Amino acid sequence: MAPVDIGVFIPIGNNGWLISTNAPQYMPSFELNKQIIQKAEGYGFDFALSMIKLRGFGGKSEFWDHNLESFTLMSALAAVTSKIKLFASTAILTLPPPLVARMASTIDSVAPGRFGINIVTGWQSAEYSQMGLWPGDAYFGYRYDYATEYVQVMKDLWKDGVSNLKGKHFQMDDCKLSPRPKDGKVEIVAAGQSGRGIEFASEYADYNFALGIGINTPTAFGEATSRLVEAASKTGRDVGSYVLFMVIADETDEAAQAKWKLYNEGADVEALSWMKSQSSKDTKADAHSTAKFLGLPEGAVNLNMGTLIGSYETIAGMLDQVADVPGTKGIMLVFDDFLQGVDNFGQKIQPLMKSRQGKV
Repeated sequence: MAPVDIGVFIPIGNNGWLISTNAPQYMPSFELNKQIIQKAEGYGFDFALSMIKLRGFGGKSEFWDHNLESFTLMSALAAVTSKIKLFASTAILTLPPPLVARMASTIDSVAPGRFGINIVTGWQSAEYSQMGLWPGDAYFGYRYDYATEYVQVMKDLWKDGVSNLKGKHFQMDDCKLSPRPKDGKVEIVAAGQSGRGIEFASEYADYNFALGIGINTPTAFGEATSRLVEAASKTGRDVGSYVLFMVIADETDEAAQAKWKLYNEGADVEALSWMKSQSSKDTKADAHSTAKFLGLPEGAVNLNMGTLIGSYETIAGMLDQVADVPGTKGIMLVFDDFLQGVDNFGQKIQPLMKSRQGKV
């Protein structure tokens, strides 16, 4: 079995990824994320990623109403780590690409070769309309064309120190960047699930995040990864799939299932209703898109992400199954309780994984 990368999707927003009043309730902070990421680095995690979220879902749990900013947080975390790779997220409707390219070059000077950017095209219009930045729902149809020009500007600046791109959405006029990042590049992550999103990833990204699917169905995401492999074969680029799963683990399968049951019993119905109303606005979204996926009823308490529930041994076995799916380069994890979850993974799950032998 080929070794697989392991990453953590750090909780930049309050309460992590559980929309439940019965789940751990906490605010995001630098100190919390520093503890998480330093633990992860100590256990040999390969990467960490922070999202960008500009408006929450409300409800009793005030889900994601409280968020840090991704680049400034990752810059601070870069200074207190030494090995782990760090990905910040850019909401491309909010920041010009030359500025983001310079921000990335700055963080690369803090953590040479360890920084990358996650491209967020945007699915929740309320995040942007509150600031007068939403271009209208027609954007759903051309957002990856917009992202293509956005990334090309950054790649030109990192490689050559200048961009003169003349596109439909961006026009550069002898735009300069110096100093440039190490090796003249910064790795790009995409998270496209639709056909157009995967096409974009195959052409411009180094990794594409796939969403795990279902409860204790570790290989159900395989179709999305196979579509990425097929698309990348046409472009001749090496683009790996990083798959997102929530892990809910305990000493026994029964104890872990009891946690999951408790979280579902406390589901924040008001916040879930807001999420569904926002995800349904992209009327042109195909069946594989993030917007369609978030609107599914099953597992809505954790945004319908793939969830692995069980004993430490059960989780290790399922993660090995994930790693064995062709095209999978890594697994990105979230936990119900991050500090305890990272410890449990590092001490009790990872040592049992065949796919981590030789990595740590």
